[in-house]
Amino acid sequence: MAARAYWQGQLRLALVSIPVEVYSATRSGAAISFRQIHEPSGKPINYEKVVQGIGPVDRDEIVRGYEVSKGNYVLLEEDEIEAAKVESRKTLDLVQFVDAGEIDVFYFQKPYFVVPADDLAEEAFIVLREALRQAKKVGIGQISVRGRETLVSLKPCGKGIVLETLRYEDEVQKAQSYFKGIADTKPAKELLDLASTLIEQRSAPFDAGEFHDRYADALKALIEKKQKAKGKKILEDVEEPEPARGGNVIDLMAALKKSVGTEGKGGAKAPAKRKAPAKKAVPARSRKRA
Repeated sequence: MAARAYWQGQLRLALVSIPVEVYSATRSGAAISFRQIHEPSGKPINYEKVVQGIGPVDRDEIVRGYEVSKGNYVLLEEDEIEAAKVESRKTLDLVQFVDAGEIDVFYFQKPYFVVPADDLAEEAFIVLREALRQAKKVGIGQISVRGRETLVSLKPCGKGIVLETLRYEDEVQKAQSYFKGIADTKPAKELLDLASTLIEQRSAPFDAGEFHDRYADALKALIEKKQKAKGKKILEDVEEPEPARGGNVIDLMAALKKSVGTEGKGGAKAPAKRKAPAKKAVPARSRKRA
């Protein structure tokens, strides 16, 4: 593979060690980033390290600090930080297995592809993959990368395994603190049926290719036009959605009924329904010749 591995090491289950390589499953190439430019000269702007009331400072005068209270910092030297880093290990121990749907979505961070490092590792890799698939379990472990220890999960994916980095418990907000103000009531059956019908009408297999970042697409098109216009200003009208009529008060029943009716008339793509087989034509009786 041409890509550079995020991690290389041994995937270990008890006494079984499997040499693997881990590659990023995502890329940031689609994102458009800008630099600040000094317009008169056309040169990029650099940033200086400046202390308020003092001005620019030398890089060797800078240390890292952790704010323990407003305006009060604990200062740390680089060698002190280095000493605190976890020793890099080339082993990922699968220490626990949990049901596939047991990990809350808030904990997942970033996916990676896991592949066997060589032909000799392939057999053990396949055995682990199929054992996870058969048990409907996800493996849990920790890997150390660049001095930090990261919590990860592993699950089968096609012919390979996907590793996903996970957040630690103290990094995740408690949902209850945000949801506790929502009323604990059940909706009217007719409203629920209408909403369920609308969901059913819009149900289809997920295809990521059907969705696009319109802002990124518009920026790319603008950059191309700007190049052709040799720097001239280009402004295009943006279609704004029509404001909702009737203020903020919405007749939920009417809105749902109207939505269901619109979807039924082809307002959105719905899964194609199978056509009933055509009835066979009954052959006409042949006339007897006179």
